[in-house]
Amino acid sequence: MVTAIHELSTRLADQISAGEVIERPASVVKELVENSIDAQSTKIDVVIEDTNHQVIKVIDNGTGIVPEQVELAFRRYATSKISQSEDLTRIHSLGFRGEALPSIASIAKVTMQTSDGIHPGVQLQVMGGQLGTKQPAASRRGTTVVVSDLFYNTPHRRRYLKSANTELAKITETINQLALGHPQIAISLRHNQKEVLQTAGRGNLQQVIGGIYNNQILKQLLAVDRSTDDFIVHGYIGKPELTRASRNYISLIINGRYVRNADLSKAVIAGYGSKLMVGRFPMVILELTIDPSRLDVNVQPTKQAVRLLDHQELGLFLTETISQRLQKQNLIPQALDNKVVRTTVSAHNQMEVALNLTEATPPIAQLPATPQPDQPVKLPQGSVVSVPILVKTSDDLQQPAVRAFQQRYAQEPAAAPFKNQPTALKTFPSLRYLAQVHGTYLVAEGDEGLYLIDQHAAQERINYERLRVAVGKVENSEQPLLVPLIFDYSAAEALTIQQNLATLASIGLQLEPFGSNSFVVHQHPTWIKAGQEESTIRELIDWVLVHRQVSIADFREQTAIMASCKQAIKANHHLDQKQAVALLQRLAQCENPYNCPHGRPVLVHFSNTDLETMFKRIQDTHDSKESEF
Repeated sequence: MVTAIHELSTRLADQISAGEVIERPASVVKELVENSIDAQSTKIDVVIEDTNHQVIKVIDNGTGIVPEQVELAFRRYATSKISQSEDLTRIHSLGFRGEALPSIASIAKVTMQTSDGIHPGVQLQVMGGQLGTKQPAASRRGTTVVVSDLFYNTPHRRRYLKSANTELAKITETINQLALGHPQIAISLRHNQKEVLQTAGRGNLQQVIGGIYNNQILKQLLAVDRSTDDFIVHGYIGKPELTRASRNYISLIINGRYVRNADLSKAVIAGYGSKLMVGRFPMVILELTIDPSRLDVNVQPTKQAVRLLDHQELGLFLTETISQRLQKQNLIPQALDNKVVRTTVSAHNQMEVALNLTEATPPIAQLPATPQPDQPVKLPQGSVVSVPILVKTSDDLQQPAVRAFQQRYAQEPAAAPFKNQPTALKTFPSLRYLAQVHGTYLVAEGDEGLYLIDQHAAQERINYERLRVAVGKVENSEQPLLVPLIFDYSAAEALTIQQNLATLASIGLQLEPFGSNSFVVHQHPTWIKAGQEESTIRELIDWVLVHRQVSIADFREQTAIMASCKQAIKANHHLDQKQAVALLQRLAQCENPYNCPHGRPVLVHFSNTDLETMFKRIQDTHDSKESEF
């Protein structure tokens, strides 16, 4: 049977194309606000109504649309931004593809009321891509677009929407990005009569940042201004102690357009050098101005991913700019600042205590690869190798180094299946403590040779096996705080936290709403170490913000890992003999004494043969040398 080829109807084609542009309510907000910005608006109001965000209203005071072109605005590829192919090489506007309005109108009910300030205003209704009635309407200069019943005719798309709070958080993030890129425009966001964001529109980026986050963040930002013949950068970079757990807080705006570009994000991080803790990322808001001909924004319909002609030069420019700015700054944190306990929600005279994980660990991907059984490693003759024993999953128990270790200390391998909780090898060597090196490593001997133990990783493992049980026990008697702790966040972050209050409560952390976008904590789980209450709670909340929707099991696991690291002894901490011996004894009792929770090795082993070879007590015979020729 031959299948006939036919052309899709315009309506169906529009609905398919809409999927590339409109993913969720936040996409509608983005496209409409960008249209308002392109229309030279100085004031834009976004109103979200109904708990499911089924009514989105965007009001601007821009140039408006003349009456005879209102219908044309809803035709696909109809635009006022470009007119010939050469225009694609010098795009200054945010929109230019002529897809936003027809895409929205094909999957929703849209009402537009507009006036150019000269001609009488008009109102047009469009439903599912079908033009409706057009009638005169009293209207000031500007445009108001009301979108309702999004995805009403594509119900399968609606099923993929997240919870109301999640979708509102996405809308808020979108407005935040647009506000950062256009501080000269007064932008407001209201949800069910509640103000979520309001910027002044005075062209002051610092004011916008303060409105989105809080003034405590501003205190930890450094102003950046630099220009060359090719690039101009203006904005703010966070001090190295102001970090987050993801790259999402690196905000780059190129020619007024919020963009995501992996190369530029890496360049920003490179500018901090070794000043950042492993696994932490800076908070950065930078506005970049470059020649539009060097920027290709026509990469995808959403226009967030861009292609740069000079990405290497721009990356180097960013790295140098940040590095030079940090060199001018005294980056030694004030010790007394870490003693401040915030007792009010005031954002003017309180200090936000930054996270202070002084001992960070590299991800597993950065550790040396383990030799595979079918791929023996060839080493120069006489080489001595100390192999870290890395056990992360049950498959790792089949590593050659682990199997050799098992053969020495056990009759049968311990290869029971597990998830995230590695089963220890049957027998841990009996270690006799000898000395400490540089306040960081313990030296011990056993029947099979010499051992070096990372004291931080060892206690981290001990703490983890205790805490992974403790964090799962939510006790009625928690430790009350003499002075409650207040935590301030942006509107988008506060919505995500609200959605995960039950997850936080599962480990005994009770957050109560306290004013606008703030939370108060009156007590904390007893397993949080004294003096680390604020930094620990802040990092737990930060982890939830990065992962958004997390399972209670995963959150408890991450909590145990994080707390075990914070409570472990650090490098350059000297132990006396009694403390060192006790640490080794507790390590031997662990279920998996070979790795810290991050996967780093706790100890490395030099066998007696290794030592004898190292000191040339074991040498090859002349016969073996001659056999090589």
